Amino acid sequence: MTNSSSITQFLLLAFADRRELQLLHFWLFLGIYLAALLGNGLIITTMACDHHLHTPMYFFLLNLSLLDLGSISTIVPNSMANSLWDTRAISYSECAAQLFLFVFFISAEYFLLTIMAYDRYVAICKPLHYGTLLGSRACVHMAAAAWGSGFLNAVFLTANTFSLPLCQGNVLDQFFCEIPQILKLSCSHSYFREVGLIMVSVCLAFGCFVFIVVSYVQIFRAVLRILSEQGRHKAFSTCLPHLAVVSLFVSTAMFAYLKPPSVSSPSLDLVISVLYSVVPPAVNPLIYSMRNQELKGALRKMMTRCFSEAIKGLFSSAQCS
Repeated sequence: MTNSSSITQFLLLAFADRRELQLLHFWLFLGIYLAALLGNGLIITTMACDHHLHTPMYFFLLNLSLLDLGSISTIVPNSMANSLWDTRAISYSECAAQLFLFVFFISAEYFLLTIMAYDRYVAICKPLHYGTLLGSRACVHMAAAAWGSGFLNAVFLTANTFSLPLCQGNVLDQFFCEIPQILKLSCSHSYFREVGLIMVSVCLAFGCFVFIVVSYVQIFRAVLRILSEQGRHKAFSTCLPHLAVVSLFVSTAMFAYLKPPSVSSPSLDLVISVLYSVVPPAVNPLIYSMRNQELKGALRKMMTRCFSEAIKGLFSSAQCS
């Protein structure tokens, strides 16, 4: 039995004990991390450079890419370093910082996905009021509200989590610092206080989920009333990527946090945590670019321009030499 004041570090869950599997985990996570950096970086650069993409939908997508980069950068590099150097330790302060940043980015992303559902609802159900309801100032305010709400939620949960006395050791059954795993180390009389605090966040998340579902019910009703097949296809092409991202994010996170203890196991928890914390930031750019012709066209234009400038630079350097 240890007290939280005497804990200086936590021991994270290792992916494997064999050195070969540790290196495999390192290279696998490195590939996923580079894919997330490349995909989200291309989206951010394209939207910043192409003025045709300076619309509310792409402004929110830009914020989503920034949040994806933040969330995956919070946990994946540390996990890669642990596998590469064959260590499990993370200091108390580093664990608190990692927990805060991860909750911040994940919460802000969920709030932003809720705002993006509203954006699609207005675009399809109230197209004549789109410019009024989603002007540049309104979009900035909504994005700031998502980031600010995520920050406040992270401060609230992190401060209360690390204010609990920890009496059950310092071993976490997860590859990064996560609230449920830290709660398992807390004293029983304090555990229920933190559960009550988490229920506040759960109720808020459920409210956002209900808002997204109601928005998409209205969206699909409006789309099905469109007589033109081309019009229905265009409407679906702007909604399905967002719906796919929301489904991936919400389904894996809900299963991770709400699954019954009878189906819980360290290996299953590990797989589910990877699915909701590591995979979405890497696949979100792919999901959004697959059906979005405007975004794909802007990406091709930017890459063609960069390739042409690189070729011109090579020819210029060759002529100078």
